[in-house]
Amino acid sequence: MSEGSLVFTVDSVPLANEEVYKQISFCAPYFDVIEEMTLVEFFQFHNQFKSFINNFSIQQVIDEVGLNYAKHKQIRFYSSGMKQRVKLAQAILSDVSIILLDEPCSNLDAAGIELYHSLINKYCKERLVIVCSNDEVEYIFTNERISVLDYKK
Repeated sequence: MSEGSLVFTVDSVPLANEEVYKQISFCAPYFDVIEEMTLVEFFQFHNQFKSFINNFSIQQVIDEVGLNYAKHKQIRFYSSGMKQRVKLAQAILSDVSIILLDEPCSNLDAAGIELYHSLINKYCKERLVIVCSNDEVEYIFTNERISVLDYKK
């Protein structure tokens, strides 16, 4: 058994353990959103805990993922693809250092997959993005790849 500690730093300044969550965002198809809220309410709630990159307003986030037409509709009435866009917006457009994406294109149509790649290209160049997937379309942009199969005995 090894001993030690993990210290998360931002610009070489250590963060308290209770502050680390502010530097990580996560998106997965099984990750729930609060379906009783409208999209505006959901992003207002989210913004209380994490701000959006580039000081984006909630309207800018909604516009970025193409859901302006449904912003006042409860999320429970969204299609699975629309919900996935909400999750991607929450993860990618939050002002964090690390983005964890598990099967990020689940439930997305061709336009949604194109949006995903656009968000990655526009907003993730200076951040650590970890993608877990068996589908290369979801991680084609990555510089390094690790295959679990390489570590199986």
